[in-house]
Amino acid sequence: MEKRILLIHGPNLNMLGIREPEIYGRTTMEQINQEMIELGKRLGAEVECYQSNSEGALIDKIQSAYGAKDGIIINPGAYTHYSYAIHDAIKAVALPAVEVHLSDIQSREEFRRISVIRPACCDQVAGLGKDSYLVALEKLITDYVS
Repeated sequence: MEKRILLIHGPNLNMLGIREPEIYGRTTMEQINQEMIELGKRLGAEVECYQSNSEGALIDKIQSAYGAKDGIIINPGAYTHYSYAIHDAIKAVALPAVEVHLSDIQSREEFRRISVIRPACCDQVAGLGKDSYLVALEKLITDYVS
């Protein structure tokens, strides 16, 4: 049976390829989505991609995964550092979730080093650029989705 994975991109990730390419690279969100869909097929998973700049919309999307998805990959963007509401939504749906970051948040500004989302997730992948997403998908399917 094919696994169903929800990939969530948070605020400003729709600007990938344009926004601070020295930090986030030149790969667009659409290119990441395409690579994730292709890797998902090779791994026996259907990947649904979603992006919003709105915290409420992200929470609604996480909640919609309950009973419909097998796992979540989320790059919460700046919400990483203060959205207990996203943390609570991930906990509520009780699905394995992997938090993703393009940059190494531990080597960035002090405020970016803290993730309030991480404790709700089974894993975190950061600092590998676009490959953070690919590694997260492999980990989620191999290690956490039964």
